[in-house]
Amino acid sequence: MALIKKFRIKSFKEEEILLKLDKISMFYNKRQILNNLNLKINKQEVLGMLGPNGVGKSTIFHIITGLKDPSYGKVLINGTDCTNIPIYERATRFKLGYVPQYGGFIQDLTLIENLKLVGEIHIKEKDLRNLKIEKIISQFEFDPILKIKAKHLSGGQKKKLVISMALINDPNILLLDEPFAALDILTIKMLQEIIVNLQSIEKITVVVCDHQARDLLSCVDRAIVLSNGKIIASGSPNEIIKDSSARSAYFGDEFKIN
Repeated sequence: MALIKKFRIKSFKEEEILLKLDKISMFYNKRQILNNLNLKINKQEVLGMLGPNGVGKSTIFHIITGLKDPSYGKVLINGTDCTNIPIYERATRFKLGYVPQYGGFIQDLTLIENLKLVGEIHIKEKDLRNLKIEKIISQFEFDPILKIKAKHLSGGQKKKLVISMALINDPNILLLDEPFAALDILTIKMLQEIIVNLQSIEKITVVVCDHQARDLLSCVDRAIVLSNGKIIASGSPNEIIKDSSARSAYFGDEFKIN
């Protein structure tokens, strides 16, 4: 396997904010999940989100995509307030891709049928659609498994399928919810390489949340740690694991990347 993350974006020559969460608060049955949260994500950045269960990582994804409305605050993409824009329009107008932790494909369709289904939704011109699907088949090395039903694919193959389906629409922003969960080491390495290539080759901004902290920190430029509905630490992987608040709330004293 190639070395993961041969470079990291230490700083951005011209900081260009692509996605901004402005004073976001979220309540479930009077329980506060997010508390006046502010987050800026730069164009072509790979950002990792870490934190204990129930801290609000998936909720942030749902708010960005429009699956849930925040109780307070705004979601801005390219400076446009899209808080009240519905899911489908938000996904197409602002080119959002979302890979959920579970599912995301139709079990009884083959891999190629899943790709074609999503392609027909997003790309009306047939030749262009076929070219895009062929590119994805080559990019993800799907040729040997095109006619296998999705329900019979391995865990890693399913994850690759869902990521590839999210790329059909050429997203500017790709959200990955726990992509490393329940996968073997080699499959995780493969997905890390895919994430790095999405940034370096496809020029996509990627946001990843996962409980596998070491795996996540191996492929991101910047990470944040959430606790009690707030961001308590933000920085490069090396900076974040040295942060006293992050160690106290999440990593513990013994945690190391390597």
